[in-house]
Amino acid sequence: MIYKIGVIGSGTMGSGIAQVAATNDCKVKVFDTKQEALDKSKAALEKVLSRLIEKGRIDETEKTRIQSNISYVNTLKEFKDADLTIEAIIEDLDIKKKVFSELESYVSEHTIIASNTSSLSIASIASSLQRPERCIGIHFFNPAPLMKLVEIIPAVQTSTQVMDKVVSIIKDWKKVVAIAKDTPGFIVNRVARPFYGESLRIYEEGLADVATIDWSLKTLGRFRMGPFELMDFIGNDINYTVTETVFKAFYYDARYKPSFTQKRLSEAGYLGRKSGKGYYDYQNGKSNAEFISASANKNSTLAKYIFDRVLVMLINEAADALFWNIASAEDIDNAMTKGVNYPKGLLTWADEKGIDWCVKTLDSLYDEYHEDRYRCSPLLRRMNRERKTFFSLV
Repeated sequence: MIYKIGVIGSGTMGSGIAQVAATNDCKVKVFDTKQEALDKSKAALEKVLSRLIEKGRIDETEKTRIQSNISYVNTLKEFKDADLTIEAIIEDLDIKKKVFSELESYVSEHTIIASNTSSLSIASIASSLQRPERCIGIHFFNPAPLMKLVEIIPAVQTSTQVMDKVVSIIKDWKKVVAIAKDTPGFIVNRVARPFYGESLRIYEEGLADVATIDWSLKTLGRFRMGPFELMDFIGNDINYTVTETVFKAFYYDARYKPSFTQKRLSEAGYLGRKSGKGYYDYQNGKSNAEFISASANKNSTLAKYIFDRVLVMLINEAADALFWNIASAEDIDNAMTKGVNYPKGLLTWADEKGIDWCVKTLDSLYDEYHEDRYRCSPLLRRMNRERKTFFSLV
């Protein structure tokens, strides 16, 4: 079946989603209020597809086919015959609700209305509709054409039929689906918080500098990017806002407490790569890899402490997500490997390190700090007591 897809927002994410849908034989309309933004989106697609031709990934015929599947519009009325619309605009709940309410007045009663939000309540967004059962979360990761994972988030109002159809469509687009409960941060943006937060905490305690922390996690953990390197890549303003949003949404749970260091960098305009300066200086001509390698304190004992502390906090968060039925164990591990390129799933990692190691390491941190931040997930304690693992180890 050829689906008619509407994408609201022609920024990087909206354009990427449009490319994915068009590549998979859907007819796509991209909406934006500004013609300049639409022109920019069209030019960006031309550049991306031309680069794919240079790399031998596609040919001119395929490029023409993909481009012909996308049209650019400046009114939501153009979505009247859409099977599915996906919103990818600013992370502002009031703005999203206003757009959804207007959109519903134009589309057919069968149109599925989805949001690409990374952390906002799908139930709240759905409440803006006369027929909230048609609303669902479809969260792509940036860049959408390259990242395999898509989180699917049904709201309490979402119908089973809508859920099943969306899962089918996204799988047809050759994406890995992870189904998540409608809770703050869903899977990835919840579970990944300690990668940034605990690294910032170690830095703020003066235990290691940013280059040493990044080097430790890249060398021992085989993460593609260190936490500070990644925060600079994402943008300190964006990363801080997500952390703050999750912190507030979880009623100020200490595990998600934002960092003053990151807040001050954001306030100073030190946003990372896009501003030329963040945790690293991008105006000195050196790559991050070169700077990290040259500046890191390569003390093996310190490196192990850093890696173990960050890893166990990530594992604890993944275990707690499973404990609260946010997603299945398989979807949690898939989300972290396919959504943020972790070297392995955190629950798989927990089995390899040993559940007993996880519990003892967390209890040691709690004994030292006496902060709720380091409380061990009840699921880890239960599994340790019953000598269970997340997955059967062969």
